[in-house]
Amino acid sequence: MSFLTFLRENWLFLLAGVLLSFSSSYGQTFFIALFSDEIRAELGLSHGGWGGLYTIATSVSAALMLWAGALTDRFRVRRLAGFVMAGLALACLSMANLSGIPMLLVTIFALRFFGQGMMSQLSTVAMARWFVATRGRALSVAAMGFALGQAVLPITFVALAEVMDWRWLWVVAAGLVLLVLPGVLRLLRSERTPQSFASGEESAGIGNRHWTRGEMLRHPLFWCLVPLLLGPPSWGTVLWFQQVELVAEKGWTLAGFVALLPLFTAVSVSTTLASGIAIDRFGPMRMLRLFLLPYIAAFVLMAGAESLLGAAVALCFVGMGMGLAGTVVAAFWADVYGTRFIGAIKSVNASIMVFGSALGPGISGWLLDRGIGMEAQFLAFAVYFALAALLAWVALSLFARPSAMPA
Repeated sequence: MSFLTFLRENWLFLLAGVLLSFSSSYGQTFFIALFSDEIRAELGLSHGGWGGLYTIATSVSAALMLWAGALTDRFRVRRLAGFVMAGLALACLSMANLSGIPMLLVTIFALRFFGQGMMSQLSTVAMARWFVATRGRALSVAAMGFALGQAVLPITFVALAEVMDWRWLWVVAAGLVLLVLPGVLRLLRSERTPQSFASGEESAGIGNRHWTRGEMLRHPLFWCLVPLLLGPPSWGTVLWFQQVELVAEKGWTLAGFVALLPLFTAVSVSTTLASGIAIDRFGPMRMLRLFLLPYIAAFVLMAGAESLLGAAVALCFVGMGMGLAGTVVAAFWADVYGTRFIGAIKSVNASIMVFGSALGPGISGWLLDRGIGMEAQFLAFAVYFALAALLAWVALSLFARPSAMPA
């Protein structure tokens, strides 16, 4: 089946995945960080204080995802989407009415839980369930919503900030979520029966079996991959969370930096689509061995960048890494552990992702308060990625063979 034929035959389900992933943007770090200066000024927070509060709220969100993410094994996406999107809209309105640190903690928790956590979970689990032979392509198309959000929203909201108060921008964000909600629910009215269920057999993992979450957690492969899974959300989040500090340290302008995001998005989308085809051809385990390499290059280049041209090159590598991460990791879970308990298994990954995005800003803010700038931090992050990639390569070689898996 050609890619265009695949799109034509499945566009309803794919569009639902794109809209869900796009709408997660309002709870993603790259969007929240646009308002860092205003939030810190409003509440009198230092870099470390703001990063610490962000870490606490996001960590609670990560813990709750272990339970809530598994709901996708019990309920169809259409039954969860309305509740999750309504919660995200309310969280945006809460930010618009921010009035103290306790309210900030609750608001950040809600944005991260409903936005980054559950919206992303709904999109990726739906694609992993609804498609089997073309799972990689489906995940790559749905992941374009993440890239589209990063391309469009920062530029749009930075421009709107010139004529609107930052609180009203959060009202706009809430309105956009509610504007998309009826379309998502309409698309999901025709939600297909998961392909594996309709055919009478599920898509099994290694060893021709379906792993439970407990079995996965008791096997050494998972724990060896945790550093790899933590890296992109932890240190990739820092790039967006500290973008205001980064441009100040480099002597750039925020408007100039966010103007590079369409280039970043173009690379991310191209890589996402190409990776989906590559996954269907080569399998996600081979791809998983390589996907941290662009992150290593990205952070080394960003640390040494002296102009926005250098930043543009670094962001191209970030786009490659994010394009691979959005599809390779999602396909890996279904390929290795099967689809019967994919919601519960993916909830662990979602929790790691959300926890990582909490860990990175907290550590980075603490380092900034102690005089360690973004350039030094980025070089340290590159070393982390290299070590995590090496550990993953060894673990996949030792533990991901069928003969190494328990019967």
